[in-house]
Amino acid sequence: MNRRDAVDQMGGEYDVLVIGGGATGLGTALDATTRGYRTLLVTSDDFSQATSSRSTKLIHGGVRYLERGDIKLVREALHERGLLLRNAPNIVHDLRFLIPCYSYRQIAYYGTGLKLYDLLAGGLNLTSSGPVRKERAVTMVPTLNTQGLKGGVAYSDGQFNDSRLAVALARTAQSNGAVVVNYAEVTGFVKQGGKLTGATVLDQIGGKESTVRARVVVNATGIFTDRLRQMDDPHATPIMAQSQGTHIILDHAFLPGDSAILVPKTSDGRVVFIIPWEGRTMVGTTDIAVSGPEIEPVPSEEEIQYLLRYAALYLSAQPRREDVLSAFAGLRPLVKGNAGSTAQLSRDHTLLVSDSGLVTITGGKWTTYRRMAQDTVTRAAQVAGLPARACVTDRFKLSGSSSIDPRWRELGATAQEIFEYEGKYTGLLHERLPYSYAMAAYVIDHEMPVHLDDVLSRRLRALLLDATASVDAAPGVARLMAEKAGQDAGWVESQIRRYRDLAAGYGLGTQPPVPVGAEQAAPQG
Repeated sequence: MNRRDAVDQMGGEYDVLVIGGGATGLGTALDATTRGYRTLLVTSDDFSQATSSRSTKLIHGGVRYLERGDIKLVREALHERGLLLRNAPNIVHDLRFLIPCYSYRQIAYYGTGLKLYDLLAGGLNLTSSGPVRKERAVTMVPTLNTQGLKGGVAYSDGQFNDSRLAVALARTAQSNGAVVVNYAEVTGFVKQGGKLTGATVLDQIGGKESTVRARVVVNATGIFTDRLRQMDDPHATPIMAQSQGTHIILDHAFLPGDSAILVPKTSDGRVVFIIPWEGRTMVGTTDIAVSGPEIEPVPSEEEIQYLLRYAALYLSAQPRREDVLSAFAGLRPLVKGNAGSTAQLSRDHTLLVSDSGLVTITGGKWTTYRRMAQDTVTRAAQVAGLPARACVTDRFKLSGSSSIDPRWRELGATAQEIFEYEGKYTGLLHERLPYSYAMAAYVIDHEMPVHLDDVLSRRLRALLLDATASVDAAPGVARLMAEKAGQDAGWVESQIRRYRDLAAGYGLGTQPPVPVGAEQAAPQG
């Protein structure tokens, strides 16, 4: 992908203009362009910068939605899970889970529910679920708290690297004819006779404003959905209710092996996952209602302590505050309902069409992005009077899906590209990070990063894996970016300052380390 070329094409005429560069927007752009519609996607920040890079990194049906009786959502999500494992095998893989049980009643209860989970997945099911004895549970999770443990229930779900999947969607859409541009903000709509005919778009890097003509405009801006709806109609009633979810990253030693833990019910009615991810242990998530959308939400100390308490309750190797390598927060784009709390709001998606013809898609979750995009493009084509064409993304391999080198697998580079970059760039970014300068150079050249955090937070996941190490690595990566873009020393220094300010919000902050004592009683379900 080349941003300069994409910006040059931005002011043309399109069938579909997609606004929003998260999972849903990127999926919509891919669906539209593979149906043969001329497609432009613009996003005011980087691809997946908001919610879509801050998930629990799971492609799953949602065990807690099954318990609530939302069979339709679970069945749809399990179907999409199977498609993603097939279409993006370099990024999505299966992961074995254990539900630790501290009573025999729990084993029977969760075992029965997960058999239904298997049945709903149909022919796309992964390894079947089933009860396991205490000894097998400890083999799966060697650091499991065994006090009062009776056994458990094992099942499988999908895991992925969310921002890498977003980049794969952008690259696949672009290679199939779509124009995709990050850091391009919609500043206004163009209307004729009260109907949308396009938008004005500002290139935030070069400063040029373009007028885009489009037969239909799609609002896929996630947590910022209401902002765009009210740009179209100042009297539009807000429909969004954001909640904040935080995750913490710990060393791999806290959860050695390849299995994850699902804590099925917390004191506030949520689930908590303790998951091996990218060579680390991830614990999440929380649910705190917030008043409005933010592009860079900051985890609170209260949320970090909450996750540490649950990790300490279920692990024998009990983490303390100083063990947190990074903590990140994301906001869920929830559609308002009658639920008593944001944790109870549905994760199904909502599709709306305004009087002017603005098509809004919101809600949902990463796992169902493709189905959301399919519904959106079908409706958008009807609104625009475009020729009806079938969706093909259910069997469409994403960019990089044939990559086989395990070190570069998620980046999707070919063997020839790996050979060329490793021959030119040597050394690791940092001894505590799994990334090389060759990898950094590759994503700089091919994936349209503009700022330092685009590389260290989303193209590579250094900021999430170890915030302090990523700050140490920042100067070297900034100099590499400057060299490739022809920027001077002043640009390098400004990027380093910007990055350090950002990293300070990833669980480092100014709070002194606070030890967290484990509760002595065995976990209760």
